Amino acid sequence: MRIGLTYNEKPESASAAEPPSTNDAFAEWDDPSTIAAVEQALGPCGSVIRLEADQFFPQELALARPDLVFNMAEGLHGQSREALVPAICEYLNVPYTGSDPLTLALSLHKGRTKEILAFRGVPTAPFASVQTPADLERVALPFPVFVKPIAEGSGKGVFADNLCETPARLRERVRFLLERYAEPVLVETYLPGPEFTVAILGNGPEAACLPVIGLDFSALPPGAPPVYGYEAKWVWDRPEAPLAIFQCPARVPASLYREIERMALDAYHALGCRDWCRVDIRVDRFGVPNVLELNPLPGIIPDPAMNSCFPKAARAAGFGYDELIQEVARIAWRRQTGRDLLADARAHVAVGARHAVPAQAPIPA
Repeated sequence: MRIGLTYNEKPESASAAEPPSTNDAFAEWDDPSTIAAVEQALGPCGSVIRLEADQFFPQELALARPDLVFNMAEGLHGQSREALVPAICEYLNVPYTGSDPLTLALSLHKGRTKEILAFRGVPTAPFASVQTPADLERVALPFPVFVKPIAEGSGKGVFADNLCETPARLRERVRFLLERYAEPVLVETYLPGPEFTVAILGNGPEAACLPVIGLDFSALPPGAPPVYGYEAKWVWDRPEAPLAIFQCPARVPASLYREIERMALDAYHALGCRDWCRVDIRVDRFGVPNVLELNPLPGIIPDPAMNSCFPKAARAAGFGYDELIQEVARIAWRRQTGRDLLADARAHVAVGARHAVPAQAPIPA
């Protein structure tokens, strides 16, 4: 079995070992340590082939022809960048893990995500998408509001001071985000309640939530707004001084816990997610959980000190890191073949051993 591993690696200057800053250009990409950990975890599934999702990826994939691609690539450019690797896999008829190009493109675009959720009856905060500062004239949302780039992930552009209490503050932040990210800005009603994130594994009726993670904003620095954005993820939370921000399982009443799980699964199915996804949820002023966004390419940093949500939920469910990565690959393989990946990998090894050319005996001198 040949397993392709698709990824985008952070440049050395942007690695986790560097001092934190507000330069979030490569926040979505993975550190070398994460890529190596996933490669090691996939080892029992077959021979792992690294396939960096750069300009050479299409020809590299065509030459490698893996039996399955484990996709963790964020893509290079554009608002549909997360869809590019799966689209190329489909073009070459190569099976891959995770959601298809349509779901990845829709879920990265937060405005399109919210439109679909609203149409399907999944609660999400009232919102507006603005492409120019002049568009703010038609925004009729009550203050406070929260703003963020419409097609970024991993906390990019989600800063603590994006919480806007006044029209003047809103105009200032929208101008800043439009100039910096060159894409529309999402303006949404601020939800004052607690926040949660839900890791989901599986497909169809078998899709299930791992233990729900609750966010404890009292762990943030004094005076910081209760927002889990770029600073909380990459500046204030460091391996040498981790934020005690997560509770897993979340300590909430059982009724709210069940409602959070139901809402996460409703969103998962509404967007057509496959194999795995992380759903971010926040409670509104009426006590109703609302879906913030979906992350069908969830972060999977292996170091427990780094507060990576999906591995944290998996550990609470009894999965080690390697087991989590293998389970995602097995779910994807089962979805596409109806068979077990590890059993097929062992069968390939056995067939290869039977057909191996025996070593020749040395020729006598």
